[in-house]
Amino acid sequence: MQDAITSVINAADVQGRYLDDNSLDKLRGYFQTGELRVRASATIAANAATIIKDSVAKALLYSDITRPGGNMYTTRRYAACIRDLDYYLRYATYGMLAGDPSILDERVLNGLKETYNSLGVPIGATIQAVQAMKEVTSSLVGPDAGKEMGVYFDYICSGLS
Repeated sequence: MQDAITSVINAADVQGRYLDDNSLDKLRGYFQTGELRVRASATIAANAATIIKDSVAKALLYSDITRPGGNMYTTRRYAACIRDLDYYLRYATYGMLAGDPSILDERVLNGLKETYNSLGVPIGATIQAVQAMKEVTSSLVGPDAGKEMGVYFDYICSGLS
C-alpha cells in the first residue's frame, strides 16, 4: 500500500529528479484535504454498521436476490454479502485516508471478479450495493468528503466490471 506522499516521491525517484511543481501541487492538495479525510474516516468508522445496513436495504433487500433461490437467500449467504460490503467500506476508507487506491488492488480487487464468477456471486448486484454504499456514505460525511470517498467506491465498481 502506498499513500499519496510515497506515490509522488517514488515517481520522482524512479526518474532521478526532484519534485516538480505538479508533484508539489499533488502533495499540497493531499495535505489540504487531510482534516476532511480524517473526519470522514471517523464518521464512517462510527457508522459502519448503519452504512452497510442502509446500503443493503437500498440496493438488495427487496430484490430477487433475497428471495428463495437468490444468491443472498440463506443466512450464510446473506452474512457473506454483509461481510464483503464491510470489507469494501473499510478498504475504501483506507484508500481515501492514504489518498491512493493501491490498497484496493492489493487487498480487495486482485482475483475478486474471478472468485465471484466461480462462486456464482452476481457482480451486477455487488456493484449496485457498492453504489448504494457510496450514496449512503456521502449523505453521512457531506458532499466534499462524499466526493472523495466516491472515488474509491467507483474504483471498486470499475475493478469488478
